[in-house]
Order: sequence, then C-alpha cells, then structure tokens
Amino acid sequence: MFPLILASASPRRQQLLARIGVTADAIVPADIDETPIKTELPRVYARRMAAEKAAVVAALHPDSAVLSGDTVVAAGRRILPKAESEAEARMCLDLISGRRHMVLSAVTLMLPDGRSLHRLSESTVTFKRLHGSEIDAYIAGGEWQGKAGGYAIQGSAEALIRTIAGSYSGIMGLPLYETRSMLVTAGLLNPALVSSPGSEKGA
Repeated sequence: MFPLILASASPRRQQLLARIGVTADAIVPADIDETPIKTELPRVYARRMAAEKAAVVAALHPDSAVLSGDTVVAAGRRILPKAESEAEARMCLDLISGRRHMVLSAVTLMLPDGRSLHRLSESTVTFKRLHGSEIDAYIAGGEWQGKAGGYAIQGSAEALIRTIAGSYSGIMGLPLYETRSMLVTAGLLNPALVSSPGSEKGA
C-alpha cells in the first residue's frame, strides 16, 4: 500500500475524506497557475486543474499515491472565480441569483505504478432570487472568501438554495462516490469495510 498524499490544503476535502474512513498520510498543496485558458470550457478546465495539481505533487513524491480535486462553478460557459474580494463575491451572487448554475468537481488519483484515474461530478444548483439585503448579509458573514462562485454550500448559503441535483459532497469540494470508487479501484480502500472516520488509513 502506497502512502496517500492529498494535494490540497482545503479542510473541507480532509473532512470529506474522513467520512469514508480515509486519512491522508500527508497534505501537500499544489502551487499551480489556475488561470483558465481563453475559451476553455468549464468541464475541460475542472479536469485540467485536478490533473495538473496531481501531476505537480506526484513529480515531487513518486513513491506515493496523490489525490487531487478541483471544483468549478459555471454559469453557462462562464467560469466563475474563487472570490477574493467582496466585489467578486457580489458579482457571483448577482449572477447566480434566481437561476441554475453548474458545479463541476473533478478528481484525479495518480499512482506510483504510472496509472492515473480521473472522475468528474456534475451538479446543478438553483438559488432563490436573492434580495440585495440577503447578499449584503451573506457577504458580511465572510463565508464567500476563496470559494468558487462566491459561496460555500455547507454554510448559511444552504438556506438560500432552492434545489440541488447531483452530489452534495461534490459541491462541497470532493465528490465522495467518485473518490471512493477510484480508491477502491486502486486497491487503496477495502470496499468490504464499513468505514467510520479514522477507521481506514488511506494509502
């Protein structure tokens, strides 16, 4: 069994892995340029980001399995930013207010034997039509900081969402069905085990 490295510093991804009984042996965030290529479609971008993050960390740790993920919020063909300012967050919330948008969560698992596994989870989220006061209150709470699309579903934004179709864990940042499937395929997780947080050490 290989050591398992999570190529992300996101506490959410660590918490989600724990739900399937997996604890990474190391956390090694990947430092890559996350600028979308001109005309790059959201699905292509999400897959590319996950694969590039895994490749960068795998090159530094060739004897380990590397798990990476990337979550993209898209309004049509438009890739929304990971909000770094109140203005960006407000722009995102104004754009997705009262309409459906896609959340694309890509996962890559790279193994020391040269195998690479890739999965993509697609979910649809619909917010209620947001009043200015609701946007103001959400921005004041600060949950939007660094979040794709300017919101975190596991926070107070959940109360503003009318419908979800797809993977809740994928919207949070790591689709557990796809992730578990890859880990089982790679032999890093025993599918017969009934896992609880901390009961299964990831590779």
